[in-house]
Amino acid sequence: MSEAQKPVSPLASRRDFLGTSAAAAIGAGLAGSLSLGRSAHAAGDDTIKIGLIGCGGRGTGAVRDALETGERLKVVAMGDAFEDRLDSSLKHLQKNEQLSASIDVPKERRFIGFDAYKQVLEAGVDLVILATPPGFRPIHFQAAIEAGKHVFMEKPVATDAAGVRKVLAAAKVAKEKNLGVGVGLQRRHQAHYIDAMQRLHDGVIGDVLYSRVYWNGTPPWVHPRVDLEKKYGRKLTEMEYQMRNWYYFTWLCGDNICEQHIHNLDVGNWFKGAYPVMASALGGAQVMKGADYGEKFDHHAVEYVFADGTRMFSQCRQIPGCWNSVSEHFHGTKGTCKLDGGGGEIVIAGGETIQLGNNGRGRGRNRDSMANPYRVEHADLLKSIRNGSPENEAERGALSSMTAILGRMASYSGKEIAWDKALHSELNLVPTEFGWDVSPPVPALAVPGQTQVV
Repeated sequence: MSEAQKPVSPLASRRDFLGTSAAAAIGAGLAGSLSLGRSAHAAGDDTIKIGLIGCGGRGTGAVRDALETGERLKVVAMGDAFEDRLDSSLKHLQKNEQLSASIDVPKERRFIGFDAYKQVLEAGVDLVILATPPGFRPIHFQAAIEAGKHVFMEKPVATDAAGVRKVLAAAKVAKEKNLGVGVGLQRRHQAHYIDAMQRLHDGVIGDVLYSRVYWNGTPPWVHPRVDLEKKYGRKLTEMEYQMRNWYYFTWLCGDNICEQHIHNLDVGNWFKGAYPVMASALGGAQVMKGADYGEKFDHHAVEYVFADGTRMFSQCRQIPGCWNSVSEHFHGTKGTCKLDGGGGEIVIAGGETIQLGNNGRGRGRNRDSMANPYRVEHADLLKSIRNGSPENEAERGALSSMTAILGRMASYSGKEIAWDKALHSELNLVPTEFGWDVSPPVPALAVPGQTQVV
């Protein structure tokens, strides 16, 4: 069994989550008062300088989340493949009266194109936020670590096994350099998830027999080629079209099992304290079909197997008019646990019920709440950097990304796929060179039983 396959000790996992729990309990409000154990910024200035790479909605949101921690931060550089995306992001941040004073991005520190990430890394930043389409994440993460920068990167951290391996290698270098790495799997920083994790590891529902995880929802945005070409008044190259409609191309997005459902899969792995060793699946494109929907599926159902024989049953779907659920469920010998973004409950055999969080009476993403997990994940990272003991979530982010990729491989192929075989697959989805005139992979909808994935 490879190192990546070996189940994580539940006791070791518990130490990890208790540390996160303590940080979450402290809250973002105290982060600004912490002393620095390691110089994370320019000498003589305790402001951490941030560079944003990828200026879409999630990148802009991540900057806002970081600035709202109350930490001493300043955004000093931004980069994106598209000038209009960078301009839109910058205007959004500048018009926020509470945040505008922390935005200092003159024209000479606004970088456009495929190499913009390199220029951001050279612009005097201490920490970079990586929020481009996920296919670029391994390239940007590796470069950031080589440049000695702290990193917050959105999930997933890769769209294929080759990318996962690159992230795992860079994660080791980050540890050697004592660099902080946060990954946008915010449930690990959400109070009621941490509470549930502790209770389950304390045995409140006994031995966990199996878990069920869901991201069943409605279709996301789509940008048809005809609409994009009308908007920009010209023909788009295939590269530009795919990047502006990136959610529908596997090399960029990883399919919705990677881009969305990774959250639920990560919770399943976290609570289990291990990663699966095998997966089998079914899936297809029932509704979201046609050129503008690329080659992604609109539904997947995966059965993951762990080394001890227990299962995690997974569903993700993007079809209108269907049953929706974004949740995680754990079934034990003494009871059950249900979780979602708004709260949850533990039901113990015999009838006792333990409410977790607000149990759905409000969303955990409340922008006015200092318990907002999207904010807490930044506060925890920044706190760890200032304390001189930077947290490094890159490895677990990579392995949960690989869990999603494994499920997609099983779904696309219709085959039972072993973790070790999937992790060492030489199938590389991401182009080896980039340019507006470079032809990216041509979409081809997978055919289970025929498509080769390893």
